[in-house]
Amino acid sequence: MSEMTVTDARSRLSEAVDTARVNHEPVYLLRRGRRVAALIDAEDLAILIAAAEDLEDLRAANAARTEMDETGEGPVPWEEVKAELGLT
Repeated sequence: MSEMTVTDARSRLSEAVDTARVNHEPVYLLRRGRRVAALIDAEDLAILIAAAEDLEDLRAANAARTEMDETGEGPVPWEEVKAELGLT
């Protein structure tokens, strides 16, 4: 894990970007000794975003299952959903 001040990052931006890209580890930017931002590889960010979206989908599915258990309702048949959306 790398750290550098924001001031250093201004003068060494290319080096900081290369470090994040090549090592696939964030480069934390510090201001007054505290982390205020991070540089990460663009592909790594895309992977993190996809993982966060997948996790949110799992949470929503679990919440829907819990709601169905609590209300006693079953899932809506796919054919009914398509008909309501005008897809049939």
